[in-house]
Amino acid sequence: MSQTRINLSQSLNAAVTAAHAAAAILQSYSHDRSSLIIDKKARNDLVSQADREAERVIIDLLQVQTPEFGIVAEESGGNTAGLATWYIDPLDGTTNFLHGIPQYAVSIALIAHAGTVLEDQPLALDTPVVGVVYDPSREEIFTAVHGAGSWLNGHRIACSPTRELSESVVGTGFPFRDFSFSDQYMPTLDYAINHTRGVRRLGAAALDLAWTACGRYDGYWEMGLASWDVAAGTVLVREAGGIAEDIHHIDPWPIKGYIYAGNPHVAPAIDAMIQPHLKPR
Repeated sequence: MSQTRINLSQSLNAAVTAAHAAAAILQSYSHDRSSLIIDKKARNDLVSQADREAERVIIDLLQVQTPEFGIVAEESGGNTAGLATWYIDPLDGTTNFLHGIPQYAVSIALIAHAGTVLEDQPLALDTPVVGVVYDPSREEIFTAVHGAGSWLNGHRIACSPTRELSESVVGTGFPFRDFSFSDQYMPTLDYAINHTRGVRRLGAAALDLAWTACGRYDGYWEMGLASWDVAAGTVLVREAGGIAEDIHHIDPWPIKGYIYAGNPHVAPAIDAMIQPHLKPR
């Protein structure tokens, strides 16, 4: 195989295997959360032994299956490298998990770097090409591969057909750790409360994006996230026929954690809702 190409099918299988292994660790701890060792990284930013052990098993498996790729993980960091880099969130929704709220997931994505060949053409920009979001509480695994669509437990999924923001249910996330952008975010929440069918805030960005990909939400936006929070969900939404982009319209995918997403009708309306309140980056 050419050194400028990657095997997307093999990469997906590796990510699915790693997600299941990590989820098994999370679920073993979910039945006895009182025994977990919990550290505070910053205000409202917690990490537990479950996060660390789940991340370790993901990294170990991916390094065996795809040693040529870089790895960027929430707890242990890492670097981009080679033709593509894994972005790993071993437990998206840590606060939910620690409080016994069954809204959390394992999120793993592969970002192919500019120059990597896909469909016989080199990529001009870094591009999310594999996404896996596994919700172990519901036993729902969302998967997506560049050019091949998005799937939930082996069934093809698509974004909702809703055409109007006023008829939409949208997901979001409030500022909870970094409050520096509250003056940009709060007016958007006020607008959405008054111009949609309903706003939901469930506390796990990867699942918010997965639910947008399968049509449970019509759209979603959030600010102040991290790259690993949104990488897999970006692939899911895009391959489900939707839009998932950087709020600032600068980066080729929302690597800085400022994201809006939705079907092709609702996403532009969410973008238009945000732009009047956005400060230059």
